[in-house]
Amino acid sequence: MRGAARVAGGRVGRRWARPRVPGPGPPLAMLFAVLLGGAGAQYSSDLCSWKGSGLTHEAHRKEVEQVYLRCSSGTVEWMYPTGALIVNLRPNTFTASHHLTLCIKPLKDSSGANIYLEKTGELKLLVRDGDHGPGQVRCFGFEQAGLFVEATPQHDISRRTTGFQYELSSRRAGSDLHALSAPCRPCSDTEVLLAVCTSDFVVRGAIQAVTHDPERQESAIHLQVSRLYRQKSSVFRPAPGGGWRGRITTLLECGVRPGRGEFLFAGHMHFGEARLGCAPRFEDFQRMYRDAEERGLNPCEMGVE
Repeated sequence: MRGAARVAGGRVGRRWARPRVPGPGPPLAMLFAVLLGGAGAQYSSDLCSWKGSGLTHEAHRKEVEQVYLRCSSGTVEWMYPTGALIVNLRPNTFTASHHLTLCIKPLKDSSGANIYLEKTGELKLLVRDGDHGPGQVRCFGFEQAGLFVEATPQHDISRRTTGFQYELSSRRAGSDLHALSAPCRPCSDTEVLLAVCTSDFVVRGAIQAVTHDPERQESAIHLQVSRLYRQKSSVFRPAPGGGWRGRITTLLECGVRPGRGEFLFAGHMHFGEARLGCAPRFEDFQRMYRDAEERGLNPCEMGVE
């Protein structure tokens, strides 16, 4: 994540100064108060997604749009970006006591604006205009912060659309997708037992093939599943002859290769994809589960036969 930037204030009707790195100036909250005093807002209360156009601005009057979203995931699409958006995420699916992580992923060919995290009067650049490589995701701790989307100067905005997906979760994460993916080390017994209770999907199966995508820096693990314990989305679908088939992704740097026998796969959904968390051999999982069961330490129950 790049360095913080402060925004210099100005009077209503005047273009605001662009974020500088670094640079003194009034707190961003003061600037927003000034801007909002003269800004027209497109409200999207209680919606998961928002789609709008910069062409709705009236000259010198409606330079800042306010957007309110109340879901844990959705999409923002801003066509013909001019001026700026303030995207306020106020999910009603989490309590205030949860530690939340917010991830954003630029849409394909997104262009025309920079995306910043606004928190306590500071802006931190998340996505620079045009910098949206394959699979790029930015994640950070979310504590009622907002997103500030500022259009960049363009000679022709007719072909510009800035857009991104967002996801909120109660899982802790670092500054990028790697923090949400499987670490390139085996999970400990405790991590495995917790994963089977808290993951979005838990399946028993064999690896049919592994394919690699160097551009996205990801590997796809294609599975033949013999038992489906849990899945939040329809990642694994019935296969001809019985069982299920599906695929999960992990980091290319982990060097995943096909292995014989059956494994227990557990992980989370992230922007519609199943991402690997833990994958012990099934006989190893049986051993650790029974050991924990004898000591009364299993966080949840499941069939291990």
